[in-house]
Amino acid sequence: MGRWCMAEGRGVLRIAGLDRVGFLQGLVSNDASKATVSRAIWAALLTPQGKYLHDFFLVESDGSLLLEGERDRLPDLLRRLKLYKLRSRVDLTDASEELAVALAWGDGATTELGLPRERGAAAPVDGAVAFVDPRLSALGARVLGPAGLLSASIAGRGLVPGTADEWDTLRVTNGVPDGSRDMEVEKAILLENGFDELGGCDWQKGCYVGQELTARTKYRGLVKKRLLPVAIEGPVPPPGTVVKLGEQEAGEMRSAAGNRGLALLRLEMLPQALAGVPFTAGAALLRPSKPDWVAA
Repeated sequence: MGRWCMAEGRGVLRIAGLDRVGFLQGLVSNDASKATVSRAIWAALLTPQGKYLHDFFLVESDGSLLLEGERDRLPDLLRRLKLYKLRSRVDLTDASEELAVALAWGDGATTELGLPRERGAAAPVDGAVAFVDPRLSALGARVLGPAGLLSASIAGRGLVPGTADEWDTLRVTNGVPDGSRDMEVEKAILLENGFDELGGCDWQKGCYVGQELTARTKYRGLVKKRLLPVAIEGPVPPPGTVVKLGEQEAGEMRSAAGNRGLALLRLEMLPQALAGVPFTAGAALLRPSKPDWVAA
C-alpha cells in the first residue's frame, strides 16, 4: 500500500507573469517550456562558472509556475532570481506559507493520486497539483497544495502515513541527491550528481547561466567523480568525511539514511571497490553500488 508524509523542509515559490517561461529559460538547466499542467521538470540554477547553487521542481498551476525547493534556502534563491528580473514581466513571490509539500511513494501511490507511473507526469488533484518525481518514478509522487488542507486530502485517497526518514531511505538507496545536503553549493558539478540521466539538463534548449561548463563537461568526458549509493558497515560517517581506498583519498561522504548513504567517489577507484575492496570513511566500511539508471 502507498505511503505518504509531509515534506516539512520544502517550500514553494510562485512565478507569475507573461514572461515567466522566457525569464527562466535563460537561467536554469532544463527547458522551462516543458513545465506544464501535465508535466513537471527538475532543474538547477548555477553560477556563471557552472557550479551548483539551487535545484528545484517546476510545474504549472492556475496560470503560474510553482517552484518547489529547499525551504530554508528559498530566500537566497528568490534574491538571486530577482537580480535577473530586470524588465521581465514576472512576479516572484514566496508561497511557502500558503502551499505545503507532501510526498507519496510505494505500491499504488501514483495510482491513488490519479497519475500514470511515468516520471514527470502531473495533474490537478483536489485543489492541489501532483506529479510523479521527474528524476525517477521509483521515488513516487510529490503534491503541492493548500497548507491547511493537503494532509487530509491525501489521507482520504487511501494512502497510509509514513515518515520522512522512510522516504529518505528510498531516495538514498536509489542514489538520488537531495539538494545542498549532497551537492556542495558553489562547488558541485551537475553531471557528477546524475543530472544528465535523471533528466535535470536539456541539451537542446540553448544558453543558460553556467551552460558552457556543463556542456563542456559532457561532450569532453570530463566527469571524474560520481555521487553513488553506499552500504555503511559501522558508525555512520558525517557529511564531509573523507573517503579512502587504502591510503588514497577517494572522495567524500554526503547524506545518509540508516545504514545507507551517498558518497562522491572518484571513478578511477570504483573498479576495485565494485570488485569487493571496501572504501573506508572514519571507522566505517563503505561498499558502493551503481544504480540501474547510472550510465556506464
